[in-house]
Amino acid sequence: MRYKITIEYDGTSLLGWQEQLDGPSVQDYLQKALNCFTPVNDTDTCSLNNKEKSEEDFPIQELYEDAGTGRRLQKTDAFFNNDFSEAYAGGSTERRTAAYIDVREDASTGRHLQKTDKIIVSGAGRTDAGVHATAQVAHFDLKEDLVDWKLREAINARLREMEAPVSVIAVEKVGNDFHARFSARGRGYLYRILNRRAPAVLEKNRVWWVPVPLDVEKMREGAGYLIGHHDFSSFRAAACQAKSPVKTLDRLDIEVRGEEIHFIVEARSFLHHQVRNMVGTLKMVGDGHLHPKDVKRILEAKNRAAAGVNAPACGLYLTKVVY
Repeated sequence: MRYKITIEYDGTSLLGWQEQLDGPSVQDYLQKALNCFTPVNDTDTCSLNNKEKSEEDFPIQELYEDAGTGRRLQKTDAFFNNDFSEAYAGGSTERRTAAYIDVREDASTGRHLQKTDKIIVSGAGRTDAGVHATAQVAHFDLKEDLVDWKLREAINARLREMEAPVSVIAVEKVGNDFHARFSARGRGYLYRILNRRAPAVLEKNRVWWVPVPLDVEKMREGAGYLIGHHDFSSFRAAACQAKSPVKTLDRLDIEVRGEEIHFIVEARSFLHHQVRNMVGTLKMVGDGHLHPKDVKRILEAKNRAAAGVNAPACGLYLTKVVY
């Protein structure tokens, strides 16, 4: 059974959407919560309703299988310390080995430990570290046919126990042909600039604080050159893995909301850092470092070095995924 979920999260303390070895991510939190509902056997259950067992009895684990014997193994935090002394469900002597991602090897026996039956959560967009979302969409498969709202409550209960800055807003069953990323027909982002002399306090890490006055009309003029079908190489991160830099930008509106300036951006898909690089360039138009017509020149240069600064991640929000 395939489930679609809508998620919001505060990206301040997260290393982005994708699972990482060196810190928390949205995908990591969701997968840990969901894998608590899929026990290896009746005794290895990470149950939200089991009051007789403590958190220590149900550590957040990934499950591994000894490829040589078929013996079930549990990955605990000991793996991250390269210490196998607590890694076996039945207990074992202390062993050390190099860390792997999907396959691990017992340094004592040479046997491989393979990850098994892990629920994978696939997202519509791979937001960067520090980026927030009000309507990220993801999907995953479960063997069980569960009531939507009960599944939402169960996931959120587990996320609260982990003190994760992540919340599942909605759950719905979808067909097996649905894919959160590849079925999407459009995505929308909001970028927030706090444009005032006084620094942000309550909104710290949620806006880009720009203390110098910005000329919104000039930024709007510059934004007009970016609308449409273009080669956006000048606004593409060096690490971008997209096959082509050509994208169609459907919307780039700039609105004033009190002391904030909002950039509302929509397209079918975006290059890595495209929104933040466009906002950073338009901010330089607003503060007078660039002329609005410079945006057209930068776009035609097809060179990242020609564009402005990369706006900080804290001001960016994924707000819409269209199917």
